Amino acid sequence: MVNFRQFLRKFYLGLIILFLYAPILVLVVLSFNRSKSRSKWGGFTMKWYSSMFENETIMLALRDTLLIAILSAFLATLLGTASAIAINHMRKVPRAIMLGITNIPMLNAEIVTGISLMLLFLALDLNLGFFTVLLSHIAFNVPYVILSVMPKLAQTNQSTYEAALDLGATPLKAFFSVVFPDIFPGVLSGFLLAFTLSLDDFIITHFTRGATVNTLSTLIYSETRKGIKPEMYALSTLLFVGVLLLLIFVNRLGKNEKEVKN
Repeated sequence: MVNFRQFLRKFYLGLIILFLYAPILVLVVLSFNRSKSRSKWGGFTMKWYSSMFENETIMLALRDTLLIAILSAFLATLLGTASAIAINHMRKVPRAIMLGITNIPMLNAEIVTGISLMLLFLALDLNLGFFTVLLSHIAFNVPYVILSVMPKLAQTNQSTYEAALDLGATPLKAFFSVVFPDIFPGVLSGFLLAFTLSLDDFIITHFTRGATVNTLSTLIYSETRKGIKPEMYALSTLLFVGVLLLLIFVNRLGKNEKEVKN
């Protein structure tokens, strides 16, 4: 009976993993399919990967996507970490209010956020383009960074920071020498989360980009009407592999830090 229950648990877990990763596996297989048909295997090929790098439209969209993701994640991490420190030093009631306000953008529908940001930029007479997309991504990334850093701040010992100040360290030096190493895993998690969210965002980008900026998500959406090119399968495969390697690296880094502390 116990073995049967274990089998059901493993079978259920296997179905979930299959449901999550089967579409990605199909995408990877199609990126090596010589035929443009999704229902017919035409043989193994690497030509879609080579033609992807020769496609100027895809390369420009990739450049803008990565640039916006990196800049927005970096700036959101700075703002989110500073905000988390400020919220952590508040009293109980103001802290609860600020955390509630922080949760609102995460619970709000993205289409509402996208339309409201678009109306705000138009009211400020800003031309929709790269700058407005960057501001939008920073705005919706900051709450995720705050909620990633807050748990690490709650685990830090305030006495060590005060001791560093008593020993003659400046507040800035004391922060980077004592506090920052303790909250770094949360800061890194917030940065990676912000980067990932910015990388695949479509709705907010669609409403705030205007006609001058194309990201990968908006480019794929525009191509669905006439059919997605196989080059996009190859690009999506490379992005998946890149994110997977980054995730393995971060997990390995965290494991090594735990081993050093132990």
